[in-house]
Amino acid sequence: MGNNHASAPGDPLPGERRRTAFLGMPLRLLGPLAIGLFAVGYGALWVLERPAGEPWPRHLGQLFGGESILLMSIALVLTSTLPHVERIFGGIDYAAIWHRRLAVAGAVLLLPHVELASNPEATSLGKTLAVPAALGLAAMIVWAILPRWRSMLPGVVHGAVLRTRNTWPVQMVARVLGGYERWRGFHRLTGLFVAAGFLHGLLDATAFESTPVLRWSYVLIGGVGLAFYAYREVLARHFLPHHDYQVREVRTVAPGLVDVHLKPLGKPLVFRPGQFAMIYLETKDGWQRHPFSISGAPGGEDIRITVKALGDHTAKLPDVVQPGMPAVVSGPYGRFDRRAGTARQVWIAGGVGITPFLSWLRSLDDELGQTVDFFVTSAGPSPFADEIHRIAKDHPRLTVHLIDTSTDGRLTPDRVLAAVDADPQELSVFMGGPDRMLRQFRRALRASGVRAANIHREYFHWR
Repeated sequence: MGNNHASAPGDPLPGERRRTAFLGMPLRLLGPLAIGLFAVGYGALWVLERPAGEPWPRHLGQLFGGESILLMSIALVLTSTLPHVERIFGGIDYAAIWHRRLAVAGAVLLLPHVELASNPEATSLGKTLAVPAALGLAAMIVWAILPRWRSMLPGVVHGAVLRTRNTWPVQMVARVLGGYERWRGFHRLTGLFVAAGFLHGLLDATAFESTPVLRWSYVLIGGVGLAFYAYREVLARHFLPHHDYQVREVRTVAPGLVDVHLKPLGKPLVFRPGQFAMIYLETKDGWQRHPFSISGAPGGEDIRITVKALGDHTAKLPDVVQPGMPAVVSGPYGRFDRRAGTARQVWIAGGVGITPFLSWLRSLDDELGQTVDFFVTSAGPSPFADEIHRIAKDHPRLTVHLIDTSTDGRLTPDRVLAAVDADPQELSVFMGGPDRMLRQFRRALRASGVRAANIHREYFHWR
């Protein structure tokens, strides 16, 4: 299917592969550090430039509003899919995580802003704009965190939440709001809510009346964020490559797990093993859009994705997608790359999180350059077990551990570390799977001595 070490457009050159650090710091931490510096610096500017006679409570309330616009603007920048933005966060999947964190933080800052900020001479237009801005952003945040409520709420309230979730009003709301496509459609309005909040501040912030530096810094910050939003919604489609494909085959490989093969109708997508793409599929229910990890190897023309039924349109994929149907592929995205790791590696795949590892394995035409322990955990025998063992026979430095949770129990960090004979500080760990599982593994691995910069995970939930 192709050579993993062959040069291809988009591949980093050997010199580029070494540029994974900046001043001794992992490059993927540069983006979060820059966000922190911007937030602290902007807050300090507001404190230093407080107009004479401006009451501190009102000024702090307006400061929180300015910081909210700053965080929301940066969040808009992070969804631009521009290569330089992706690079300093370690991949578009990590940038998407920080986009969500900033959006949540920006919405939370609106609470003290509403409570403290006041302007007796506020304009009617400014007050009107504040309402859709606050309500829209709040609804967007709630909708975004609902899929991960288990990891965000303490365990003592999980039972109450589950009982509430099973009531008919909540079930009705879930049917109306459920699904990736509905969430995505609402999410695309984010910039409009931010624009309303930005104009509200510009019209009604009393600090701007006598302090030009606060006014123009605010205009610059909001303008940049909204410019990136406009680029993403209006212009990006003209600059980001899209490739026309057609469904060649849809094959069920296990209950709830489907392989989809796409053949190109023109220039095929060039990608690296471990990357993912945004795939638009025309189905019997209309066009559907979703990010999917590519499970096949690069070098050939077809794209292969492995899809698990997750409760949205993917659950109906075998019934609504048939050979011959059109597809559009954009990307590739992501920097989940084993070449960024050390010579001693551990790969951990849970469930459908195996997909990027399949791409890695299917790309091994020559010597595996690292010593790898590969742990695959699944509820029942892995449908890829025979293929994985067949590949491992040709690569003696690859040791495979297949864990069937129905007979072997759950895979734990202790089991992994006990099976791997290596100094934790020399290990690089690559993980893919359910978020809850990977959070547990990350905490345990860090406690055992694995360096934070050497723990890599694929985020296959953008929402």
